[in-house]
Amino acid sequence: MKNKKYISLQSILFLCLGIVVFSSCEREFSDEVQFATFPPNGDVFIDAFSPGLDYFPFVGAGADPEAFSVDSENVFDGDASMRFDVPAFGNGFVGAAFNTTVTRDLSGFDALTFYAKASQAASIDAIGFGISAETANKFQVTANNLGISTRWEKYVIPIPDASKLTEQTGLFWLAEGASFEGDEGGYVLWFDEIKFEKLGTVAQPRPTIFDGQELVEQAFTGSNIPITGLTQTFNLDNGVNQTVVAAPSYFDFSSSDVGVAVVSELGEISIVGAGTSTISALLANVRAAGSLEVTSSGSLQASPDPIHPAANVKSIFSDAYSDDTSSNFSPGFGGSTTDTKVTSTDNGNVLVYSNNNFTGIIFDNTVDASGLTFLHIDVYVQAPGVEVGVQIRDSGANQMIETDVNTGLPIGDDRDRRFDLTGLTAGQWTSFNIALDGDIADQKNNLAAIILTGGPNFIFDNVYFFTE
Repeated sequence: MKNKKYISLQSILFLCLGIVVFSSCEREFSDEVQFATFPPNGDVFIDAFSPGLDYFPFVGAGADPEAFSVDSENVFDGDASMRFDVPAFGNGFVGAAFNTTVTRDLSGFDALTFYAKASQAASIDAIGFGISAETANKFQVTANNLGISTRWEKYVIPIPDASKLTEQTGLFWLAEGASFEGDEGGYVLWFDEIKFEKLGTVAQPRPTIFDGQELVEQAFTGSNIPITGLTQTFNLDNGVNQTVVAAPSYFDFSSSDVGVAVVSELGEISIVGAGTSTISALLANVRAAGSLEVTSSGSLQASPDPIHPAANVKSIFSDAYSDDTSSNFSPGFGGSTTDTKVTSTDNGNVLVYSNNNFTGIIFDNTVDASGLTFLHIDVYVQAPGVEVGVQIRDSGANQMIETDVNTGLPIGDDRDRRFDLTGLTAGQWTSFNIALDGDIADQKNNLAAIILTGGPNFIFDNVYFFTE
């Protein structure tokens, strides 16, 4: 068996790791130049690891590094299978990538296939291919909630556009945890005959961006909008429609007016001027359902000038004051879909939140607000109907933020103050002063975080505690 290697899940699951684009001199290559090619070997695990393959558990995110083994008793065909012992609920999860040092050309295949079974009926949270530090996950593919039965069956994960897979090292990955408290003993997953194949029966491609929705959004010069809801659906020979989440690099994005908006290979829309542009995409020359009509009014208007004397303020984020503490504006909570950027505008820096479900501003040092009475926030939205939930958190006497993972509410000696930012008008700033009262009134001396829910898109400026 191969030596185990360890990779942080955070470092490989996020798609936007950055790409270096090299420019070259304008010259023609001689017909005698030989370009490097890679073997078209589709095997991943056929009784043993294929050449160069190794096991990289996601230990940085809490995966059990000992969950994987090679099993010689439960096999579909041949002498061995892959075995994963899924821990009991609440005891971590199985998560790993299987990458090769022998780069493969997979452009001649149309699907990853394998046989699998489980000791009990199960639904694998996420499984696919394309996770690789070498390629920055440019061509990651994910099938979510793949149902596995207790008998050996063949499963197919189609390739969105095989022509782009000429230099691949990430051949297989999965992440799965027991999903309910009654599953006290965990269970076992087996995989066999894992390989890329040319089936010829993967048909009727139906790609989407923005989950197939025709969206309209306001923006400003200098802002960035991630393209979400990137999927590809195929019809398989058994009549089943299989949908996978496809990395942005599979798509060819276009902007109807590049003077207003441009789109990177990683699916990020950058607003570069005033006007209206429609963002659309092709995947393997098939028009993707969904689009975004984005209208930019130019530069973002300035937020209101703070009026409170610096002596009465402890700032978290504001150009008008020196911050009382540095903060983590992108804490990367598990399950969060939020993209947070500190964006520079003509009028200073602002916090831009996109696709938010929940995130937070985590203070590097607690803030003693015992002599202060309010939290001030300026909020700007570009669409009507946006509401943002704010939860001011302290860390209790033990200086630790303790949260009920099921409710998101404080536990132990922690307290909070919750408030909803409502009545927001699209295209203008709205100022809020949230009283530091209620449950947090007696524990203002060690404020530790501001948790944010809702949106999903909004902009913050001038986040600070103050007293009149």
